[in-house]
Amino acid sequence: MEKMQTIEQYKEIIKEGKHIMMFSADWCPDCRVIEPALPEIEANHSEYTFHYVDRDDFIDLCAELSIFGIPSFVGYSNGEETGRFVSKDRKTKEEIEEFINGLNA
Repeated sequence: MEKMQTIEQYKEIIKEGKHIMMFSADWCPDCRVIEPALPEIEANHSEYTFHYVDRDDFIDLCAELSIFGIPSFVGYSNGEETGRFVSKDRKTKEEIEEFINGLNA
């Protein structure tokens, strides 16, 4: 999973293709819980490119997107937001898979 470095990179990447942005932070215990499942989730959904967005590095973007809880996920297809799984609650592998599968519906 590629880590976003700049807001410009973020805006450029979402323009084309299908992407899942994972908003997270190094200090977030709920984010660490799902880390072991992420490679399998990525492999199961190879039609998407997954990106890590550090909440602390992109606090203004999080505010703009109303992402106040982490981990959170936002799907994009060719520049359009296709769905979001945003809350302060801990997420399970199954919930993340269900969210991504719902983007394809």
